Amino acid sequence: MSKFVKYFIAIAIPLLASGIGSLFTTPSIPGWYTTLVKPSFNPPSWVFGPVWTILFIMMGVAFALIWMNKQGNWFTRLFKKEHFRQWAFTAYFVQLTLNVFWSIFFFGLHNPLLAFIDIVFLWFAIATNIYFFYKINKTAGYLLIPYLLWVSFASVLNLTIVLIN
Repeated sequence: MSKFVKYFIAIAIPLLASGIGSLFTTPSIPGWYTTLVKPSFNPPSWVFGPVWTILFIMMGVAFALIWMNKQGNWFTRLFKKEHFRQWAFTAYFVQLTLNVFWSIFFFGLHNPLLAFIDIVFLWFAIATNIYFFYKINKTAGYLLIPYLLWVSFASVLNLTIVLIN
């Protein structure tokens, strides 16, 4: 399989996850979401789409770098490199799944508290994902840092919505 095809697939996976999440998000924005009391630091709704799109593309590029890295580095060679890559893949798909479930919980079920519980697990899953990706390919790990920062902000926003509603 060519590098181009791998990049295409790797970027398509998180964008597909984004699409699944948006199936739950989009219908709730004009109705239920507008009825929530939001904190003063809540960004305008139009900010979320572009930010998430960029983050999902960065996730895909990071995943492609790991997928195409066959030799690993000194750290991963201390352990069975394919086994270590499998942990990296698992961490990636766990965080991606938790990301989709956040949209289901928050927008689909209209349950910000359950979404907050999910986002706490998501934060740790992203941090774990960064750890594994960084150990295999530093650039892949660095590409996920903005995602962790945005989810950190989203966690505070989510918790604030839980507390004021």
